[in-house]
Amino acid sequence: MATFDVYNQNREKVSQIELDDRVFGAEIKEHLFWEAVRNQLANRRAGTACAKTRAYVSGGGIKPFRQKGTGRARQGSTRAHHMVGGAVVHGPQPRDYSYTLPKKVRQQALCGALSHLAKNQRLTILEDLDLAQAKTKGLKSVLERFGLNKALIVDEENNNLLLSCRNLENFQTLPPIGVNVFDVLRYDHLVLTRRAAEALVARLTRSRKAQEAESNEG
Repeated sequence: MATFDVYNQNREKVSQIELDDRVFGAEIKEHLFWEAVRNQLANRRAGTACAKTRAYVSGGGIKPFRQKGTGRARQGSTRAHHMVGGAVVHGPQPRDYSYTLPKKVRQQALCGALSHLAKNQRLTILEDLDLAQAKTKGLKSVLERFGLNKALIVDEENNNLLLSCRNLENFQTLPPIGVNVFDVLRYDHLVLTRRAAEALVARLTRSRKAQEAESNEG
């Protein structure tokens, strides 16, 4: 079990917490980071780009001009791609870019990303982030005590934290269930509350146990 210091909002060490090595001490496989981020970005694509083919361009039902005697090249329709206002050849069509990444790969990538931050001293665990009121200034002062300029903040349901964080440009808050590889890697630092850290470990180790049970049944 990996042991981490737990701080209060004044940056005073108040206790320690032991977290499962399978989550915060896992093997770091950087190629899985690429796989997970590529999957997330692909799943976010709308895939709504669409260009009109000849079937969808209006007009062109008659021959634009007679076949012979004009000195121009013969044309059969104004909907052809080389005509002004004509169709597009092999243009983009609506499509679904999303695909499914194996659950084990997603889990190993996330555990590796969390372990990477822990290994490089870029993980901070707080006793709590219960703010008296939803004020950006109050949250900013807490973050400044820890010298944080760009961080992902994870806590269980905390409305004051959510409202306080949304005006800070380089900070984002997520619940433990929403933690993902892309957001973990694009911030310099990860801030967890004690309850969020425990929930994150429970989420990832629970799914690991389910996978092991499935493999044993197979």
